[in-house]
Parts: sequence; C-alpha cells; structure tokens
Amino acid sequence: MKLKTMFMLIVMVVSMALPSVSSVMTPATTAEASVTYVCSLSKKEQRAKAWIAVKESGGNYRARNGRYYGKYQLTVSMLKGDYSKSNQEKTADSYAHSRYGTWTKAKQHWLGYGWF
Repeated sequence: MKLKTMFMLIVMVVSMALPSVSSVMTPATTAEASVTYVCSLSKKEQRAKAWIAVKESGGNYRARNGRYYGKYQLTVSMLKGDYSKSNQEKTADSYAHSRYGTWTKAKQHWLGYGWF
C-alpha cells in the first residue's frame, strides 16, 4: 500500500473515532476543513465544554432536535447557515461567554435547568 493511501486510511479512522478533530486531520479539500477555529480554554473550561457537548448531543456535530442543531444544540438561526465544526465551536464559545461568562458557569446552569 502506498504511503499516501495508508496515511489517508489512518486519517479516516482517526476522524471517525475523534470527530472533533477531523477538520484538523483531513486535507483541506472542503471549505469546512480549510478553516479551523482555535480557542484557548483552561483545562477546567475544556472539561465543562466537553461535558455540555455530551449532554446536549452526545458530541455529535450533526445532531438535530427541532430547531436545534449540532454538538451544542444551538439554534439554526445562531449558526446562520454555516453548520461546520469550526463555526459550531466558535458560536458555542461566543454564546457561552456572552450568556454565562464561562463554560463552568454554563455547566452549573445546565445542572440546574437541564439545558444550556
């Protein structure tokens, strides 16, 4: 098997196992993969954000529940037609910080009300 083919096979397997990093791991052949959102959060904030994602969608970027879509179950209007992983991450960070101040406070809200 050629090296490039082997690499693509490995990337595909990793992207299926870790969907949150697939846009970083795959070649820039789609608009989604060509733009990557990077946010630096503390470990505590990262854990709170990941916890909310699991509660909201099981971590699935394509999860749908009525007018809510994606990993963080944001409204379709909030995503403005861009359902890419990068936009979901950026929009979720913006929402959590503007509404709650931090992801840990957003988690506390979720624990109290059962939604983010």
